[in-house]
Amino acid sequence: MLKNLLKKTIALAGHKSARVYLAIVCFIESIFFPIPPDVMIVPMTIARSKDWIKIASTASMASVVGGCAGWAIGHFFYKEIGIPIFEFYGFEGFSAFKEQVSFGKGFWAWVVLLVIAGFTPVPFKLLTISSGFINFNFLVFIIVASITRGSRFFLLAGLIRFFGHKIIPYIEAKSAKIIVILLILLILGFFIAYFIYNNYQYLIN
Repeated sequence: MLKNLLKKTIALAGHKSARVYLAIVCFIESIFFPIPPDVMIVPMTIARSKDWIKIASTASMASVVGGCAGWAIGHFFYKEIGIPIFEFYGFEGFSAFKEQVSFGKGFWAWVVLLVIAGFTPVPFKLLTISSGFINFNFLVFIIVASITRGSRFFLLAGLIRFFGHKIIPYIEAKSAKIIVILLILLILGFFIAYFIYNNYQYLIN
């Protein structure tokens, strides 16, 4: 199922309204969608290399807005919406240390977790919802999310823009293997998230 979902998401990159779909994917990926937007950014940038800044900007802004929605869900609707999302991914009780994240060691540890989630394959949604639940400073959350998500998407689109011509033949020839690699990275991201889930209490103490 995950492989089919990945293929369908990649297929949206070729649609005439690809940027709209990219914005939707980035928004919902910050809340519950399992597929990272990178799988759309790469083919979109290859097809429209001159628009790489627009593509990266769309992804960054939509992802941050989605992150804000995730924060709001965690803050206002954690029991109604947040818990079911966490349970779906097997992360029950991820935010159990609500009272320990303040402007001390726990605060900066949580910033580090946000940076990791924003810039790596670690599911960003887990930290957006958790941040709202623990009432993590909303302004700091927006700043960290903007820097990390923006850096990630602009770096990816920029690399494809300036070096894409060298890798396009490889992508065309190895498309099936690339999908497998993307799936591995996705699973790796969840594995890292599970590691954080089982050890984060030691980080914020």
